[in-house]
Amino acid sequence: MTEPGQIQSKPQPRGWLRVFVLGRNPRLTFIRTVILVVTCFILFRFVLLPVRITGISMLPTLKNGSVNCVNRLAYVQHQPQRGDIVSIRLAGNHVTYMKRIVGLPGETIAFEDGHVVINGEVLDEPYETTPCDWNLPPEKIGADEYYVVGDNRTMPPEDHVKGRVSRDRIIGKAML
Repeated sequence: MTEPGQIQSKPQPRGWLRVFVLGRNPRLTFIRTVILVVTCFILFRFVLLPVRITGISMLPTLKNGSVNCVNRLAYVQHQPQRGDIVSIRLAGNHVTYMKRIVGLPGETIAFEDGHVVINGEVLDEPYETTPCDWNLPPEKIGADEYYVVGDNRTMPPEDHVKGRVSRDRIIGKAML
């Protein structure tokens, strides 16, 4: 009890560890924790797909062993664009390739002396920094297909996974 005229002091926390772990208001801390867990679950289950890069086909843009996230909602309102790095589903969402889109639906693509040629015009590729000597004949891309290739074109073309990919196999756009 306090005497008249005395100010009652607030009770002190029981211990610094409790305050550090639970905060000054444990109920509010619990609510924040639940919201954070639910948000992370939704974000990583339905929106972002973490992908570990294995291999050298996307060097120097994506390094072997690095981890990148793929935005699955990137193409909800628009179609993939030339130059986008995309994740391509092979068998479920756990086996994927990361490649760059160089050819769009309906175009004719070829490689001449290491340069990508789209409908007879050489494609400007500022991200391509290594010399390449690929020569591949013209190939028509289907109406619902994209032509993808890795950035490391110092590899022989027969050792490189490249080619036409249907739109339904593109999971999303890489977040660099």
